[in-house]
Amino acid sequence: QVQLQESGGGSVQSGGSLKLSCAASGDTRCMAWFRQAPGKEREGIAYIHSVSGTSDYVSSVKGRFTISQDNVNKTLYLQMNSLKPEDSAMYYCGSEPRPWAYCRLTVSHYKYWGQGTQVTVSS
Repeated sequence: QVQLQESGGGSVQSGGSLKLSCAASGDTRCMAWFRQAPGKEREGIAYIHSVSGTSDYVSSVKGRFTISQDNVNKTLYLQMNSLKPEDSAMYYCGSEPRPWAYCRLTVSHYKYWGQGTQVTVSS
């Protein structure tokens, strides 16, 4: 079992930046960031493959968010720049330890989840 702990959320003004972290207790193959706003479904925003380093983003965050990983410390990051009010949500990291050759931005692809960290962007 992999335990995940997110941190780094907070409140910022529109145009500001935040960096989220997700510490994992074990090895993973795919790691991703998701977010969920009140009344909405959980949305995948970025993933990274721990072996190939391949990453991808949902179109709404491309060019503003950057996903990265520190494999030594088993930590996932999400640098969020040019934040907008519509980025406000609870942010979760997901982990998939099985040796997939590729990752997906779907909830069902990830076996383990953190508790989430809140991001609030004011206009």
